[in-house]
Amino acid sequence: REHRGTDIILHVAEDSLEFLEEYRLKQILDKYCKFLPIEIEFQEKNINNPSPIWTKQPNELTDEDYLKFYDELYPFSEKPLFWIHLNVDYPFNLTGILYFPKVKNELQMQREKIQLYSRQVFITDEVKDVVPEFLMLLHGVIDSPDIPLNVSRSFLQADSNVKKINAYITKKVADKLAELFKADRTNFEEKFDNIGLFVKYGMISDEKFYDRAKDYCLLQNVDGKFFTLNEYAETVADNQKDKDGNTVYLYATAPNSQDGFIQSAQKRGYDVLKLDTVLDSHFINQLEQKLEKTSLKRVDADTIEKLIDKGIALDMILSDSEKETIKSVFESVINDSTKVVALEAMPADEMPAIITQNEFMRRMADMSRNGGGGMNMFGNMPNNYIVSINGNSSSIQKILKTSDQEEQKTIAKQIYDLAMLSQNMLLGADLTAFIQRTALAL
Repeated sequence: REHRGTDIILHVAEDSLEFLEEYRLKQILDKYCKFLPIEIEFQEKNINNPSPIWTKQPNELTDEDYLKFYDELYPFSEKPLFWIHLNVDYPFNLTGILYFPKVKNELQMQREKIQLYSRQVFITDEVKDVVPEFLMLLHGVIDSPDIPLNVSRSFLQADSNVKKINAYITKKVADKLAELFKADRTNFEEKFDNIGLFVKYGMISDEKFYDRAKDYCLLQNVDGKFFTLNEYAETVADNQKDKDGNTVYLYATAPNSQDGFIQSAQKRGYDVLKLDTVLDSHFINQLEQKLEKTSLKRVDADTIEKLIDKGIALDMILSDSEKETIKSVFESVINDSTKVVALEAMPADEMPAIITQNEFMRRMADMSRNGGGGMNMFGNMPNNYIVSINGNSSSIQKILKTSDQEEQKTIAKQIYDLAMLSQNMLLGADLTAFIQRTALAL
């Protein structure tokens, strides 16, 4: 030897020759030794970062440092909204940085976004038993020598340090969100479209997180105004109580297509929330369990008088024989076993017909489609609807003024198709026929 040192000679088996390839070696080193605390040279180049920013104190770092590190972890990704620097040495050792990415209206459960290290050596990116399920939406790195290297699920679930770390991370995340809300509510509201899904997921899946997050979880109405849970309860407390003293929250899942129903509610001074994320069917159930004497009803689930039943009955101007005539005409043009025709006493200036779906059945079906355990039977059931005919509408009176049965059916069909169109349910040949009839009437 010309120099002092040790040569380590590896003999590679025939079926492992890939480990002699430069690309494969570089790939392995990059995955497991990217942040090893000892500098590594490969092909005479330094290939690792021995001092990642999670090993430093937060007061030593700038926002630019955090963003640069995020780019190092996730090249070409969109900038995170904010981040949390973890640094604790008692009763366990834990460092790391968790980033809040922009979460769109879907559950982006990418399980390789949080990386687990032990003394800067990569262990795994399967951290679902170290980090609570809802925090899997976050990105970043956690490093702890107190997490056992045996990363089997059963072992991790039973480890006391893992349980403590899990609880600590949850608390830090909740505290960070509370801090942001208190420091700049306007900015928090602007970001809530991107973090609201995360907050709701946490409240649904973790009781302690619910208790912490209820003060800054925001509800947004269809006019774009935000409320905390307490603020909203106070806003609707007086006007949106039914005859039994229960508070009713009205909500829309598709404000544009439900605009007619929203306007009907707003005419009566009612407020309507916008709950349109994939988690909201579960979140609605959670709120109903937590909020005393409060129910949530979709604004198109029934007539507005039934959604918030004040105990004041409207009279219908139709006689019993006229009711039978109207019902018979509509049933003849609808001819659909999934739709039931019902005459309702509504204000004369309301729509001549609306199509509604039972709140409970629709919600259970939504939960089934969005992964609600135990609700699969509802997801497989056909959708059933009620076609509510406004017996006080002048459009309905037109049917009674003609004795021509074909003309009665034409008017009824037009009214029914308008109701279908308002729910985005008029499709294909039915939509074409409706357009043609409307054009001929011009």
